[in-house]
Amino acid sequence: MLKFIQKTAIKKEKLLAILLDPDKTALDKLPQISSRINNLNANFIFVGGSFVENGITDLFVKKLKQLTNLPIVLFPGDFSQLTNHADALLFLSLLSGRNPEYLIEQQIKSVPFLKNSSLEIIPTGYILIDGGTNSSTQKISKTTPILQENIALAVDTAVAGMYKGKQLIYLEAGSGAKFPVNPALISAVKKNISIPLIVGGGIKTKEQLINAYKSGADLVVVGTAFENNNTFKF
Repeated sequence: MLKFIQKTAIKKEKLLAILLDPDKTALDKLPQISSRINNLNANFIFVGGSFVENGITDLFVKKLKQLTNLPIVLFPGDFSQLTNHADALLFLSLLSGRNPEYLIEQQIKSVPFLKNSSLEIIPTGYILIDGGTNSSTQKISKTTPILQENIALAVDTAVAGMYKGKQLIYLEAGSGAKFPVNPALISAVKKNISIPLIVGGGIKTKEQLINAYKSGADLVVVGTAFENNNTFKF
């Protein structure tokens, strides 16, 4: 997966991922949901959430695998949301916060599972940007997002992540964000890093999606807008 993202980024081709939260999506709805995702020409399905009950992710991904050929990528809220039924794992470090639990502790807790796992593990710098609401990530991590206007801090945080060896940078406005990451912020970050950039949170319209791509996002993630609208399309 990482090599594919890197190659498409070099070619300036744009990718789309749909984020599914196992806590919000019933298993019996997955056939319909998978069909909708296929009609969107998405490239990936991301799976994860902040409050997923232990063991649910494994059942969810196993069922989803029966319904789609798209790569399934874990976007976990904590180490309990791991399963070998997925294809890859975004190995997240919450770089925008200073809570050691999400900088390194959760990662350490995942190691016993990952040492024997078949997952492709992708080191990812996760940067929470203020989306105008108190997001689930903010509540769980007990960290403060970077303000949209503090572009310099967002850029320096992303570059620090790259210097630390992260292979992807993920700018996230948070689940249910009132507004997405500012195009100016996306553009500034993209100009200062040499690794692929993921952008998610608050993207509800085709215009917002295009703006994220034009500003430099290599991969855009859509979650809440897809969950809340059965006729959702770009």
